[in-house]
Amino acid sequence: MKDVDPLAGISVFVTAARSDNFTQAADRMGLTKSAVGKTVARLEQRLGVKLFHRTTRLTRLTADGEAYLAACTLALEEITAAQAALSSSNRVLNGRVHIDMPVAFGRRVVLPALIEIARPHPGLQLSLTFTDATSDLLQEDVDIAIRFGTLKDTAHLVARRLATQPRVICASPEYLRDHGEPTTLSELSAHRCVVGALRGPPMVWWVKDQGVEKRVTPPASHQISDGEAMVDAAARGLGLAQLPLSMVREHLGDGRLRSVLDAYAGSRIDIHAIWPKRAHLSPRVRYIVDGLIACAAQGRFD
Repeated sequence: MKDVDPLAGISVFVTAARSDNFTQAADRMGLTKSAVGKTVARLEQRLGVKLFHRTTRLTRLTADGEAYLAACTLALEEITAAQAALSSSNRVLNGRVHIDMPVAFGRRVVLPALIEIARPHPGLQLSLTFTDATSDLLQEDVDIAIRFGTLKDTAHLVARRLATQPRVICASPEYLRDHGEPTTLSELSAHRCVVGALRGPPMVWWVKDQGVEKRVTPPASHQISDGEAMVDAAARGLGLAQLPLSMVREHLGDGRLRSVLDAYAGSRIDIHAIWPKRAHLSPRVRYIVDGLIACAAQGRFD
């Protein structure tokens, strides 16, 4: 059996479906009415369904035709978007892209990457906002958002995981000298802890206890809605804090912070880039997304 081109006749069908009749469709495509009719007939024969109700003056889609039109339209839009992305790869990009990201991770890790990504295109304008609020995954005017943790309500979004980082419980040497170092989870109740806020970083911690990931609610001694401020607070001795490794790697390296409860380490947190689900992603947004994914492949977001 010969392979049948699945796209054969699709453009003619879509044009006919969007026209009043086959004569109008033929005029739009530079074909004869007979050619349009034969193409549709072959398509109906191949599919085994009737796509149109035909009269002498009008054509109307059947229920099967309506469903097939929706599927064909989506497929053609995806092809068009792919062609636009490929044709734009070597051209100068212009326009504004709004990117929203967590405060500390955005400033320390994502911003340097974005500067490199945007540099080859002087006409590309970045609008960068920094927030640790997690109530809205994506504001209406945001093109791309970077988010930590499990994503919810993503029906209208596309999400691409950039990295997965360990979570680290840490404190300053001064705090540990004054208050002691916890060695079990039960000892947390006797400690001061720095946690997030309702519309900011999480107020709970995640640990691995005997290989099983579990949720722990530490004392909310200090609630801070800004991840950068949480790092500073922990480094200045305010209490224990759990943060993604990238946010405290430098502090751990120079001794401003020390990791604790390492026996319960192993819980990890995902970092995603998300953007609205659209049939046509603009070339400049696609360029930024591709650049972020390339940086992630290099391990720059780990």
